[in-house]
Amino acid sequence: MRSLTLAAALLALTAPVALAQTPDAPARGSAAAPVHAEDAVLAEIIASGTRAPANSARDQHRRPYEALTFWGLRPGLTVVEIEPGGAGWWTEILAPYAQRTGGEYVAAWIDLEAPTVSDRAREARDGLEQELAAFGGSARAVNFGPASGLGVEDGSADMILVARAFHNWARADLTDRYMAEFFRALKPGGVLAVEQHRAEEGLNVADTASTGYVPESYVIRAAQAAGFELDARSELNANAADDRDHPFGVWTLPPVRRGEQDGRTLTQAERAAFDAIGESDRMTLRFRKPE
Repeated sequence: MRSLTLAAALLALTAPVALAQTPDAPARGSAAAPVHAEDAVLAEIIASGTRAPANSARDQHRRPYEALTFWGLRPGLTVVEIEPGGAGWWTEILAPYAQRTGGEYVAAWIDLEAPTVSDRAREARDGLEQELAAFGGSARAVNFGPASGLGVEDGSADMILVARAFHNWARADLTDRYMAEFFRALKPGGVLAVEQHRAEEGLNVADTASTGYVPESYVIRAAQAAGFELDARSELNANAADDRDHPFGVWTLPPVRRGEQDGRTLTQAERAAFDAIGESDRMTLRFRKPE
């Protein structure tokens, strides 16, 4: 189990790092950064043996304690995770945290009301709901998709977490639609937390989204257009070794580690080189709905 001393050391790393300014991306918004006490419950859950070993092994790249405290997680919050998927990387942390601290975890995944939803998608949603049932009334799943939007009430969420989804939404022209839904669902003062593969600035999102990366300014502009303020940004998920020049896009890197596509197969040396990069260079942003 991770010691509380280590947890305190990790917390010291959560201060946002200022980046170069662009007209659309001020380093800080008007809201003050949250102040956190050491979160022993969060540290214990992250170090817990109840998590899948493959998920825990990725902590060195995703830094869950640092990220969640940077975003402002604290006891008693209603946290909505957008498109958690079947692997449940954040779910394994956020659902037990909500149960133990009097909060609520809401997984927004798959729109069961959409006429095109597949049987496979329905089965995946059913599997997620069965997993969340173990947490009693502190965890549930809701619909999410272009047809229904986000299935939570107006102003009911304290935090909405979006991890690695904007490249998909950019390709489908759904970013603005979903940003408006997030703004609607958050309470005044609520936080939109973002982790996303980061493309080089100055590139067109139409060219980069298919590789899994989007420019940081793309996300910031979309959030601001929806009414959010950029509260803080951090480099805790930055990876200078990621040059984004990969044959199969971001999916060449861990954890997906795609090695073959369209007749191209990585050599053993190429595979080792991409594995050595680790996970992608990512933006870590905190937006706030104005009070």
